[in-house]
Amino acid sequence: MSKTIKIILADDEELFRKGIYFLLQREKNIEIVFEASNGNEVIEYLKKTDSYPDIILMDLKMPFVSGIDATRIIHKEFPVVKIIALTSYNTKAFIANMINVGASSYLVKSATPKEMIDTINKVAQKGFYYNEAVLQVIQDDIIATDKSTINLFDQEYLTVREKEVLELICMQFSTHEIAEKLSISSRTVEGHRNNLLLKTESKNIAGLVVYAIQKKVVVLDTF
Repeated sequence: MSKTIKIILADDEELFRKGIYFLLQREKNIEIVFEASNGNEVIEYLKKTDSYPDIILMDLKMPFVSGIDATRIIHKEFPVVKIIALTSYNTKAFIANMINVGASSYLVKSATPKEMIDTINKVAQKGFYYNEAVLQVIQDDIIATDKSTINLFDQEYLTVREKEVLELICMQFSTHEIAEKLSISSRTVEGHRNNLLLKTESKNIAGLVVYAIQKKVVVLDTF
């Protein structure tokens, strides 16, 4: 039986938020644990709860604390929580801003219910989900990185196996799928992934992917 995905809905438009709520509650593997009308409510909930949600569906424009500011804070203080940016804006600037502050995916409000549910499941399973438009924004170097100017992907820095795992992660394969492709155990894949996170100083898989693409370890042509 698949693990239940615990979700927070954060959107100041109550009618829209309730529509998403009723849509998602029909999914057997999804549970809505909290609703918020601004970023501050989300942050306060996370500070008080003993059980973090898996994913936050985060609107960008909300009063008091915006979705952008809330994502930046949550990415820093609660990196285990994955955030899907949910917005009406589908421009490179908005995509870059949300990915830059730590969003694991970017979903426009004009998306279909199936696209939303697929995105949630992919983020829950793989840690991130970037469609072609988002990947192109990353490759175009619109997103800033605050890592060291030293190229951490020198041949001597990463092992051959780590590079193989990294490329498959960026191609959005799950841990199990990577293990099958490389004929190694899932536990070994997780070990390589953790080493990659440490070496790149990335907080999560989404950040690792951004860094890897910008350092040109992988290119979109290989996807």
